[in-house]
Amino acid sequence: MSLGTLHAYYAAFNARDWDGMCVLLTEDVAHDVNQGGREVGREAFRAFLERMARHYRERVEDLVAMVTPDQVRGAAEFTIRGEYLATDEGLPEARGQAYVLPVGAFFELREGRIARVTNFYNLKDWVAQVSAGG
Repeated sequence: MSLGTLHAYYAAFNARDWDGMCVLLTEDVAHDVNQGGREVGREAFRAFLERMARHYRERVEDLVAMVTPDQVRGAAEFTIRGEYLATDEGLPEARGQAYVLPVGAFFELREGRIARVTNFYNLKDWVAQVSAGG
């Protein structure tokens, strides 16, 4: 996997091109959801993307990505700019609030594809932003 793969992954995210994202993943991709559990498999990842798209419109900006020399691990840091479109279960009511968050992501790479995605952002910060109205 090259650095270009990570850039392609985020370009597909910004285009809301779930097929374009999923083609970059291994069939058994492990997705560590922010402050949540682990979901396994490309289909589970796609379902996650579709669920998120119902509740949020987000864009990755200020992307900095890196891959280890052996191309086994990767990382990215970026800013997510989003809009909270529809209330997500267990979270504050959505009213179209805007939010901006720093995000870190970590990747495991195998045979030119992404085998693990671990995302982290500060959920308390997000809740405070949307509770204040964005």
